[in-house]
Amino acid sequence: MGFFDKIKEKFQSSNTTTTSTKLNILQRFEMLRGTASGTMSKFHVVKEHSTGKIYGLKILDPEKKKQFDDRFPGIKKPSEGEIAVQFENPLVVKTYEYGYTTDRAPYLLMEYIEGQGLQMLIHDEDSNLEQNRHLYLAQMAKSLQYVHQKGFIHRDVCPRNFICSTDYKTVKLIDFGLTVPAQPPFMQPGNRTGTPLYMAPEIVRRRETDKRVDIFAFGVTAYHICTYKLPWATKDTSGMAALSHDTVKPTPITEYCPTIAPELATLIHKCFSVDPDQRPNSFESVLTALRRIQQTAN
Repeated sequence: MGFFDKIKEKFQSSNTTTTSTKLNILQRFEMLRGTASGTMSKFHVVKEHSTGKIYGLKILDPEKKKQFDDRFPGIKKPSEGEIAVQFENPLVVKTYEYGYTTDRAPYLLMEYIEGQGLQMLIHDEDSNLEQNRHLYLAQMAKSLQYVHQKGFIHRDVCPRNFICSTDYKTVKLIDFGLTVPAQPPFMQPGNRTGTPLYMAPEIVRRRETDKRVDIFAFGVTAYHICTYKLPWATKDTSGMAALSHDTVKPTPITEYCPTIAPELATLIHKCFSVDPDQRPNSFESVLTALRRIQQTAN
C-alpha cells in the first residue's frame, strides 16, 4: 500500500462524523447572527431546531477551496473537515461534522466559542493581554504542539485564528483551512499560503517547509501580543510585506516592551529567526522554555 493509499484509508476509517446527507441549513438551523467572512469561507452562529444547541457553522466557498486544493497537483489533500474532526483537545475548537450543503458548498459544524478574537484584543490594546500574557503564550504553544503531534502543520498561525474566552482565561486555536499533513509531498517548494505578516521566509521564498513555519508565526504572534506591534514596521499587509522578514532586521521587542523578562524576549526572537535551524525545533522546546521562565518569575 502506497503513502497516499494509507492517508486515504486513515481518513476513511477514522471519519465517523461526516454526513452523506446534504445539509439543508434553514431546515435544520435558525440563523442567530450575521456572518463573518474569511478568506475562503463564511461563518454563521446557528441554533439547531431539534436540540436548541448553539453551533458555529462554517461554509466554504467551493471555487476558492478548489483554487487552494489545486496547489497540490496530483496529490489528494485531506479536506479541512477530514483534518478538523481528528482534533480532540480543550485548546482546539471542536468540529462535530462536515459535509456538503444542498447548495453543494462544503461545510463544517463546530463548537461555538463565546468571546473575542485575539486580533481584536491586540487592536484594542486590552489590558487582559498583559495580565495573562504568559498563560496565553503557553496555551497557544500547547494547542500547536497538539496539532503537530497529530501529524499536521497549521500553516496560518496568527492572532485572527485564536479566540479568547469571555473570562479571559483560555485561548483556543481555530481554522484549519490551510492545514496540511506534515508529510514531504505537502512541504515542497512553491505553496505560498498563509497570512503574510506572520509568514516564514521559507514560505515567502518558495522553499521547502516543515513544522517550524508554525513556530515562526507563533513567535511573530507572541511579539504582537506583548507589544501591540509587529517586528517589522509596515503599513502593507500584502504578500510584499512578508519579503522583509529575511531582509529587514526586526525591532528588538524590548524597545516596545521594556518590562518584558529578558529570557522571554530572547525566546520570542528565537522563534521567528530567519534560519529555521535557529528556531526551537518543536513546541515541546517552546513550552519547556516558557515553564522555566515562569518558574524564574515566581
